[in-house]
Amino acid sequence: MPEFERAMDALAPGEVSAPVKTPLGWHLIQVLERRTAGLTPERRRLQARLALRERKAEEAYQRMAAPAARPHLGRDPARAALMRHRPRKRFGQHFLHDPAVLERIVEAIAPAAGELLVEIGPGEGALTRRLAARGARLVAIEIDRELAARLASEFAPAQLELHCADALEFDLARLPAGARLVGNLPYNISTAFLFRVAAQSERVRDCHFMLQREVVERMVAEPGTPSYGRLSVALQVRFAMTRLFTVGRGAFRPPPAVESAFVRLVPLGAPAPPAAFAALLRRAFSARRKTLRNALGLSATELAALGFDPGARPEDLSPADYLRLAAACAR
Repeated sequence: MPEFERAMDALAPGEVSAPVKTPLGWHLIQVLERRTAGLTPERRRLQARLALRERKAEEAYQRMAAPAARPHLGRDPARAALMRHRPRKRFGQHFLHDPAVLERIVEAIAPAAGELLVEIGPGEGALTRRLAARGARLVAIEIDRELAARLASEFAPAQLELHCADALEFDLARLPAGARLVGNLPYNISTAFLFRVAAQSERVRDCHFMLQREVVERMVAEPGTPSYGRLSVALQVRFAMTRLFTVGRGAFRPPPAVESAFVRLVPLGAPAPPAAFAALLRRAFSARRKTLRNALGLSATELAALGFDPGARPEDLSPADYLRLAAACAR
Protein backbone atom coordinates (compact mmCIF):
# COMPACT_ATOMS: atom_id res chain seq x y z
CA MET A 1 0.00 0.00 0.00
CA PRO A 2 1.31 3.52 -0.74
CA GLU A 3 0.79 4.57 2.85
CA PHE A 4 3.10 1.79 4.06
CA GLU A 5 5.75 2.58 1.45
CA ARG A 6 5.86 6.28 2.37
CA ALA A 7 6.07 5.44 6.09
CA MET A 8 8.87 2.90 5.59
CA ASP A 9 10.91 5.27 3.45
CA ALA A 10 10.93 7.81 6.28
CA LEU A 11 12.05 5.33 8.99
CA ALA A 12 15.50 4.34 10.12
CA PRO A 13 16.09 0.69 11.08
CA GLY A 14 14.47 -0.03 14.45
CA GLU A 15 12.39 3.17 14.42
CA VAL A 16 8.63 3.01 14.90
CA SER A 17 6.33 5.20 12.80
CA ALA A 18 3.55 7.45 13.94
CA PRO A 19 0.08 5.92 13.46
CA VAL A 20 -0.57 5.35 9.75
CA LYS A 21 -4.12 5.34 8.44
CA THR A 22 -5.07 2.97 5.60
CA PRO A 23 -8.44 1.71 4.32
CA LEU A 24 -7.90 -1.22 6.74
CA GLY A 25 -7.53 1.00 9.80
CA TRP A 26 -4.71 2.51 11.85
CA HIS A 27 -1.27 0.86 11.96
CA LEU A 28 2.16 1.26 13.50
CA ILE A 29 5.13 0.34 11.30
CA GLN A 30 8.60 -0.64 12.40
CA VAL A 31 11.49 -1.36 10.06
CA LEU A 32 13.74 -4.09 11.40
CA GLU A 33 17.29 -4.14 10.14
CA ARG A 34 17.50 -7.95 10.03
CA ARG A 35 14.53 -8.04 7.70
CA THR A 36 15.13 -5.06 5.47
CA ALA A 37 18.87 -4.52 5.20
CA GLY A 38 19.96 -5.01 1.61
CA LEU A 39 16.43 -5.72 0.36
CA THR A 40 14.98 -4.25 -2.78
CA PRO A 41 11.95 -1.95 -2.50
CA GLU A 42 9.79 -4.74 -3.94
CA ARG A 43 11.01 -7.16 -1.26
CA ARG A 44 10.42 -4.58 1.44
CA ARG A 45 6.85 -4.16 0.26
CA LEU A 46 6.39 -7.94 0.38
CA GLN A 47 7.72 -8.05 3.95
CA ALA A 48 5.30 -5.31 4.94
CA ARG A 49 2.37 -7.21 3.45
CA LEU A 50 3.39 -10.38 5.30
CA ALA A 51 3.71 -8.48 8.56
CA LEU A 52 0.25 -6.99 8.05
CA ARG A 53 -1.20 -10.43 7.37
CA GLU A 54 0.35 -11.83 10.54
CA ARG A 55 -0.92 -8.89 12.53
CA LYS A 56 -4.47 -9.28 11.22
CA ALA A 57 -4.44 -13.01 11.98
CA GLU A 58 -3.34 -12.31 15.55
CA GLU A 59 -6.00 -9.62 15.97
CA ALA A 60 -8.66 -12.00 14.65
CA TYR A 61 -7.57 -14.66 17.12
CA GLN A 62 -7.69 -12.19 20.01
CA ARG A 63 -11.18 -11.08 19.00
CA MET A 64 -12.28 -14.72 18.90
CA ALA A 65 -10.95 -15.42 22.37
CA ALA A 66 -12.17 -12.17 23.96
CA PRO A 67 -15.54 -12.57 25.74
CA ALA A 68 -16.33 -8.87 25.40
CA ALA A 69 -16.04 -9.05 21.62
CA ARG A 70 -17.70 -12.48 21.27
CA PRO A 71 -20.68 -12.67 23.65
CA HIS A 72 -21.26 -16.39 23.13
CA LEU A 73 -17.69 -17.06 24.29
CA GLY A 74 -18.29 -14.76 27.20
CA ARG A 75 -21.04 -17.11 28.34
CA ASP A 76 -18.74 -20.09 27.83
CA PRO A 77 -15.26 -19.27 29.21
CA ALA A 78 -14.22 -22.93 29.20
CA ARG A 79 -14.46 -23.17 25.43
CA ALA A 80 -12.47 -19.97 24.95
CA ALA A 81 -9.78 -21.30 27.28
CA LEU A 82 -9.63 -24.60 25.42
CA MET A 83 -8.71 -22.71 22.27
CA ARG A 84 -5.46 -21.70 23.95
CA HIS A 85 -4.53 -25.14 25.32
CA ARG A 86 -1.10 -26.28 24.24
CA PRO A 87 -0.88 -30.01 23.49
CA ARG A 88 1.35 -31.86 25.94
CA LYS A 89 3.79 -34.26 24.37
CA ARG A 90 4.08 -36.41 27.48
CA PHE A 91 0.37 -37.23 27.17
CA GLY A 92 0.62 -37.92 23.45
CA GLN A 93 -1.99 -35.23 22.73
CA HIS A 94 -3.07 -34.79 19.12
CA PHE A 95 -6.49 -33.16 19.14
CA LEU A 96 -8.94 -34.09 16.41
CA HIS A 97 -10.41 -30.89 14.95
CA ASP A 98 -11.66 -31.71 11.43
CA PRO A 99 -15.49 -31.30 11.48
CA ALA A 100 -16.00 -33.72 8.58
CA VAL A 101 -13.99 -36.46 10.33
CA LEU A 102 -15.79 -35.84 13.61
CA GLU A 103 -19.19 -36.15 11.94
CA ARG A 104 -18.08 -39.34 10.23
CA ILE A 105 -17.05 -40.77 13.59
CA VAL A 106 -20.39 -39.89 15.17
CA GLU A 107 -22.24 -41.51 12.28
CA ALA A 108 -20.14 -44.67 12.68
CA ILE A 109 -20.84 -44.82 16.41
CA ALA A 110 -24.55 -43.98 15.85
CA PRO A 111 -25.26 -43.17 19.51
CA ALA A 112 -28.86 -43.34 20.68
CA ALA A 113 -30.37 -41.11 23.33
CA GLY A 114 -29.74 -42.50 26.78
CA GLU A 115 -26.96 -44.88 25.77
CA LEU A 116 -23.88 -44.99 27.99
CA LEU A 117 -20.73 -43.96 26.13
CA VAL A 118 -17.32 -43.94 27.80
CA GLU A 119 -14.87 -41.59 26.07
CA ILE A 120 -11.18 -42.22 26.61
CA GLY A 121 -9.21 -38.99 26.46
CA PRO A 122 -11.85 -36.39 25.50
CA GLY A 123 -9.16 -33.72 25.24
CA GLU A 124 -10.67 -30.45 24.06
CA GLY A 125 -14.14 -32.00 23.86
CA ALA A 126 -14.68 -31.87 20.09
CA LEU A 127 -16.19 -35.36 19.98
CA THR A 128 -17.72 -35.04 23.45
CA ARG A 129 -19.95 -32.15 22.37
CA ARG A 130 -21.24 -34.04 19.35
CA LEU A 131 -22.03 -37.14 21.39
CA ALA A 132 -23.76 -35.05 24.06
CA ALA A 133 -25.86 -33.42 21.35
CA ARG A 134 -27.17 -36.88 20.44
CA GLY A 135 -28.45 -37.33 23.98
CA ALA A 136 -25.95 -39.97 25.08
CA ARG A 137 -25.00 -40.43 28.72
CA LEU A 138 -21.29 -39.71 28.86
CA VAL A 139 -18.46 -40.87 31.07
CA ALA A 140 -15.02 -39.45 30.27
CA ILE A 141 -11.54 -40.43 31.45
CA GLU A 142 -9.03 -37.60 31.01
CA ILE A 143 -5.48 -37.59 32.41
CA ASP A 144 -4.81 -33.87 31.78
CA ARG A 145 -6.02 -32.02 34.89
CA GLU A 146 -6.28 -28.71 33.07
CA LEU A 147 -8.49 -30.12 30.32
CA ALA A 148 -10.53 -32.08 32.83
CA ALA A 149 -11.23 -28.91 34.82
CA ARG A 150 -12.28 -27.01 31.73
CA LEU A 151 -14.58 -29.78 30.55
CA ALA A 152 -16.09 -29.99 34.03
CA SER A 153 -16.91 -26.28 33.84
CA GLU A 154 -18.51 -26.69 30.41
CA PHE A 155 -20.66 -29.78 31.03
CA ALA A 156 -23.13 -30.29 33.83
CA PRO A 157 -22.63 -33.45 35.94
CA ALA A 158 -25.87 -34.81 34.52
CA GLN A 159 -24.34 -34.61 31.03
CA LEU A 160 -20.83 -35.81 31.76
CA GLU A 161 -19.39 -37.98 34.53
CA LEU A 162 -15.74 -36.96 34.47
CA HIS A 163 -12.81 -38.94 35.88
CA CYS A 164 -9.41 -37.24 35.98
CA ALA A 165 -7.31 -40.38 35.74
CA ASP A 166 -4.84 -42.35 33.66
CA ALA A 167 -6.74 -44.71 31.36
CA LEU A 168 -4.05 -47.36 31.96
CA GLU A 169 -4.78 -47.27 35.69
CA PHE A 170 -8.54 -46.71 35.66
CA ASP A 171 -10.45 -49.83 36.71
CA LEU A 172 -12.63 -50.63 33.71
CA ALA A 173 -14.53 -53.15 35.82
CA ARG A 174 -16.16 -50.14 37.53
CA LEU A 175 -18.06 -49.36 34.35
CA PRO A 176 -21.63 -50.61 33.99
CA ALA A 177 -22.06 -53.66 31.79
CA GLY A 178 -22.99 -52.83 28.20
CA ALA A 179 -20.98 -49.61 28.03
CA ARG A 180 -19.78 -48.41 24.64
CA LEU A 181 -16.15 -47.26 24.55
CA VAL A 182 -15.02 -44.50 22.19
CA GLY A 183 -11.98 -42.32 21.88
CA ASN A 184 -9.06 -40.85 20.02
CA LEU A 185 -6.47 -42.91 21.88
CA PRO A 186 -3.03 -41.44 22.53
CA TYR A 187 -0.68 -43.51 20.41
CA ASN A 188 1.83 -43.96 23.22
CA ILE A 189 -0.66 -45.97 25.31
CA SER A 190 -2.90 -47.52 22.66
CA THR A 191 -1.48 -51.06 22.61
CA ALA A 192 -1.36 -51.35 26.40
CA PHE A 193 -4.91 -50.00 26.68
CA LEU A 194 -6.23 -52.43 24.06
CA PHE A 195 -4.92 -55.36 26.11
CA ARG A 196 -6.79 -53.94 29.13
CA VAL A 197 -9.99 -53.61 27.12
CA ALA A 198 -9.60 -57.18 25.89
CA ALA A 199 -9.52 -58.39 29.48
CA GLN A 200 -12.91 -56.67 30.07
CA SER A 201 -14.50 -57.57 26.73
CA GLU A 202 -17.52 -59.18 28.38
CA ARG A 203 -18.46 -55.83 29.96
CA VAL A 204 -18.59 -53.72 26.81
CA ARG A 205 -21.09 -53.60 24.00
CA ASP A 206 -18.62 -52.28 21.42
CA CYS A 207 -15.59 -50.04 21.00
CA HIS A 208 -14.81 -47.33 18.44
CA PHE A 209 -11.23 -46.06 18.54
CA MET A 210 -9.01 -43.73 16.55
CA LEU A 211 -5.57 -45.30 16.45
CA GLN A 212 -2.29 -45.21 14.60
CA ARG A 213 -2.92 -46.89 11.25
CA GLU A 214 -0.10 -49.37 11.85
CA VAL A 215 -1.74 -50.50 15.10
CA VAL A 216 -5.06 -51.09 13.34
CA GLU A 217 -3.27 -53.11 10.67
CA ARG A 218 -1.79 -55.29 13.42
CA MET A 219 -5.19 -55.70 15.05
CA VAL A 220 -6.87 -57.09 11.93
CA ALA A 221 -3.84 -58.88 10.42
CA GLU A 222 -4.16 -62.43 9.08
CA PRO A 223 -1.88 -65.27 10.19
CA GLY A 224 1.32 -65.51 8.20
CA THR A 225 1.52 -61.77 7.46
CA PRO A 226 4.23 -59.42 8.79
CA SER A 227 1.73 -57.44 10.89
CA TYR A 228 0.31 -60.52 12.61
CA GLY A 229 1.41 -60.85 16.22
CA ARG A 230 0.49 -60.99 19.87
CA LEU A 231 -1.94 -58.06 19.65
CA SER A 232 -3.69 -59.64 16.64
CA VAL A 233 -4.31 -62.92 18.46
CA ALA A 234 -5.26 -61.38 21.81
CA LEU A 235 -7.95 -59.22 20.21
CA GLN A 236 -9.22 -61.58 17.51
CA VAL A 237 -10.20 -64.27 20.03
CA ARG A 238 -12.44 -61.71 21.74
CA PHE A 239 -13.62 -59.24 19.08
CA ALA A 240 -14.85 -59.00 15.53
CA MET A 241 -12.97 -55.98 14.20
CA THR A 242 -13.55 -53.72 11.21
CA ARG A 243 -11.29 -50.96 9.99
CA LEU A 244 -13.78 -48.27 9.00
CA PHE A 245 -11.68 -45.49 7.44
CA THR A 246 -8.27 -43.84 7.38
CA VAL A 247 -7.65 -40.29 8.64
CA GLY A 248 -4.84 -38.03 7.43
CA ARG A 249 -2.41 -36.11 9.60
CA GLY A 250 -4.02 -32.74 8.92
CA ALA A 251 -7.17 -33.66 10.86
CA PHE A 252 -5.23 -33.31 14.12
CA ARG A 253 -3.60 -30.50 16.08
CA PRO A 254 -0.65 -30.84 16.11
CA PRO A 255 -0.39 -33.20 13.14
CA PRO A 256 1.08 -36.57 14.15
CA ALA A 257 3.98 -38.12 12.29
CA VAL A 258 1.80 -41.01 11.08
CA GLU A 259 -1.62 -41.59 9.55
CA SER A 260 -4.51 -42.78 11.69
CA ALA A 261 -7.40 -45.19 11.23
CA PHE A 262 -10.79 -45.58 12.87
CA VAL A 263 -11.73 -49.10 13.94
CA ARG A 264 -14.78 -50.86 15.41
CA LEU A 265 -14.51 -53.76 17.87
CA VAL A 266 -17.56 -55.89 18.71
CA PRO A 267 -17.21 -58.61 21.38
CA LEU A 268 -17.72 -62.15 20.11
CA GLY A 269 -19.32 -63.29 23.35
CA ALA A 270 -17.01 -66.29 23.47
CA PRO A 271 -15.81 -67.78 26.78
CA ALA A 272 -12.71 -66.20 28.26
CA PRO A 273 -9.44 -67.77 27.09
CA PRO A 274 -7.65 -70.20 29.44
CA ALA A 275 -5.48 -68.69 32.15
CA ALA A 276 -2.33 -69.80 30.32
CA PHE A 277 -3.33 -67.95 27.15
CA ALA A 278 -1.70 -64.55 27.85
CA ALA A 279 1.59 -66.07 29.01
CA LEU A 280 1.62 -68.38 26.00
CA LEU A 281 1.29 -65.45 23.61
CA ARG A 282 4.11 -63.56 25.32
CA ARG A 283 6.43 -66.54 25.05
CA ALA A 284 5.53 -67.28 21.44
CA PHE A 285 5.82 -63.77 20.00
CA SER A 286 8.85 -62.71 22.02
CA ALA A 287 10.74 -65.09 19.71
CA ARG A 288 8.57 -65.00 16.62
CA ARG A 289 11.37 -66.00 14.25
CA LYS A 290 11.98 -69.21 16.17
CA THR A 291 10.05 -72.40 15.56
CA LEU A 292 7.22 -73.30 17.90
CA ARG A 293 9.37 -75.99 19.46
CA ASN A 294 12.09 -73.49 20.41
CA ALA A 295 9.79 -70.59 21.23
CA LEU A 296 7.52 -72.53 23.56
CA GLY A 297 9.99 -75.08 24.93
CA LEU A 298 7.83 -78.02 23.86
CA SER A 299 9.17 -81.13 22.26
CA ALA A 300 8.43 -82.07 18.66
CA THR A 301 6.53 -85.11 19.94
CA GLU A 302 4.31 -82.98 22.20
CA LEU A 303 3.50 -80.52 19.42
CA ALA A 304 2.84 -83.28 16.90
CA ALA A 305 0.50 -84.98 19.38
CA LEU A 306 -1.50 -81.74 19.55
CA GLY A 307 -1.67 -81.53 15.77
CA PHE A 308 0.94 -78.79 15.27
CA ASP A 309 3.94 -78.78 12.99
CA PRO A 310 7.01 -78.42 15.27
CA GLY A 311 8.76 -76.50 12.49
CA ALA A 312 6.00 -73.88 12.23
CA ARG A 313 6.63 -70.36 13.47
CA PRO A 314 4.42 -68.42 15.90
CA GLU A 315 2.93 -66.21 13.15
CA ASP A 316 1.69 -69.34 11.31
CA LEU A 317 -0.87 -70.28 13.97
CA SER A 318 -4.40 -68.89 13.92
CA PRO A 319 -6.13 -67.44 17.01
CA ALA A 320 -8.12 -70.69 17.29
CA ASP A 321 -4.84 -72.64 17.25
CA TYR A 322 -3.54 -70.60 20.16
CA LEU A 323 -6.71 -71.21 22.15
CA ARG A 324 -6.35 -74.94 21.58
CA LEU A 325 -2.66 -74.87 22.47
CA ALA A 326 -3.33 -72.87 25.67
CA ALA A 327 -6.05 -75.32 26.72
CA ALA A 328 -3.65 -78.21 26.19
CA CYS A 329 -0.88 -76.50 28.17
CA ALA A 330 -3.30 -75.84 31.04
CA ARG A 331 -4.09 -79.55 31.44
